[in-house]
Formats: sequence, C-alpha cells, structure tokens
Amino acid sequence: MIIQALAFYLFAGILVVSALMVISARNPVHSVLFLILGFFNSAGLFILLGAEFVAMIMVIVYVGAVAVLFLFVVMMLDISFADLRKGAMQYVPVGLAIGAVLLTELVMAYGVWAFAPDALANRGAPLIRFEGATNAESLGQVLYTDYVLAFQLAGLILFVAMVGAIVLTLRTRPGVRRQNVGEQHARKREDVLEIRKVTPGTGV
Repeated sequence: MIIQALAFYLFAGILVVSALMVISARNPVHSVLFLILGFFNSAGLFILLGAEFVAMIMVIVYVGAVAVLFLFVVMMLDISFADLRKGAMQYVPVGLAIGAVLLTELVMAYGVWAFAPDALANRGAPLIRFEGATNAESLGQVLYTDYVLAFQLAGLILFVAMVGAIVLTLRTRPGVRRQNVGEQHARKREDVLEIRKVTPGTGV
C-alpha cells in the first residue's frame, strides 16, 4: 500500500504542477508539452485505479492525436501572441465575474450532492457476470453486446464527419497534377510500351 500511495502522490503532484504550467507558461509550445505531461500522469492515475483501458485511451487518443495536433497547429501557425495580449486586460473584469458565477454554481451543486443509498454497494455490479476478466475485457463484452448499436452509430457519425472534412478540404487547383485512377487502370500495354529493333552499331 505504501508503494501505491507514493505512486499516487507522485502522479497527482506532477499532474497539478503540469496543469498550472499549462495556463501560466508564456510559450504556447511549452503549454502543449506540459499538457502532454499532464495526460501521461492522468493515465498513471487511471492505472492505479485498475482502469487500464481508460489509461490506454488517454495515451493513444489524447497524447497521440489531440495534444500532438495542438502542438503542430501552434508551431505551424504564425500567430503573434504579443498582439493578442495587448487588449486582453480590458476583459479581465468580465472574466472574473463569469468565473465567480461558475464557482458559485459549482459550490451550490456540490453542496447538495448526495450519493444514492446503494451506490457504493452497486459500483462493482457490472463486473459480477465477468468474474476473472480484466477491466478491458469486461468493458469490451459490455460494449459489444449491450451497447453494440450505440457503438456502431458513433462509428457511423465519426465516419460521416471524416468524409465531410475530406470533401470540404478537397479542392481542384489549376496546374497541379493529380492522380487519375480510372485512366491508370484503363491503360493498355500498347499505350505505354514500344518495342524497337536496334541493329548493332546504330545505337546511340
């Protein structure tokens, strides 16, 4: 238990520090790097909780896709952050007022929070029929049996979004050579191959 406690405090401490550095670092690239560090430590906390599938998703999706995409966007876009900060101080009072309202709502929501009488007893109920299975196996069996329609619907929505993004960015530009698969498949050997007889001594 001492090792688990030390690991928890290590991951949690680094996570809190990295979260503070994300919002306080002046360089946006450094902010994204601290964000990646925070994701890795969040994955470590999920592993300590026994949710290795969520930890894997945290590393693969958030670190491997979202955070790296943020990093590429920040590095590729030529944004003058000094110009953006010039008029930022005039919005500080409005931001503080909105933050105070949100903090008040959170305090009021958590002030009346109460667990159901059987919540603690039922928190392990979904794993009863999967005795001996790991967290990922149990989640997969539930996802692909009870919620298979919702899973397929989510995949269809993501597929439509991907096709829509490709269609929106697909533009025909003059002077750019593009691949024509139909013409490639329709070509015959006679169109691209010519056999000539060269007599000795007449070659170039």
